[in-house]
Amino acid sequence: MPKRVTAQIKLHVPGAQANPAPPVGPALGQHGVNIMQFCKQFNDQTKGRDGLILPVVISVYEDRTFTFIIKSPPSSVLLKRAANLAKASGISGKEIIGSVTPKQIEEIAKLKMKDLNTADLASAIKIIEGTARSMGIAIEKNEKAQ
Repeated sequence: MPKRVTAQIKLHVPGAQANPAPPVGPALGQHGVNIMQFCKQFNDQTKGRDGLILPVVISVYEDRTFTFIIKSPPSSVLLKRAANLAKASGISGKEIIGSVTPKQIEEIAKLKMKDLNTADLASAIKIIEGTARSMGIAIEKNEKAQ
């Protein structure tokens, strides 16, 4: 008989830096999950993505075992990293605080493809461009198009 899922926990955890401190400890502790076991497994699976904020969905079963799925980083985090920004614009649409190239947008769209609600790369690029605009990040024009 399959195990029954008693809870699904969604967290944003820095890659290879999970520890029992909040938000991980309290979220898992209230469901009786072994926190150190999760931290160790998560850190092992996210080596090489140090410091990158990663969404993780943890399924907790009735016998207090768990499984988890690591998703791709949020588009905003990837865009801030590409534009070398600490934070997004406070006045979106009016204040431009950085820029990214179309090539960077395409790379981010390819990385996010499995988590977006589209199977078309062109649509994924438009989604990422919209996120960039709302953050106050401009998309540089291609030199070849002129």
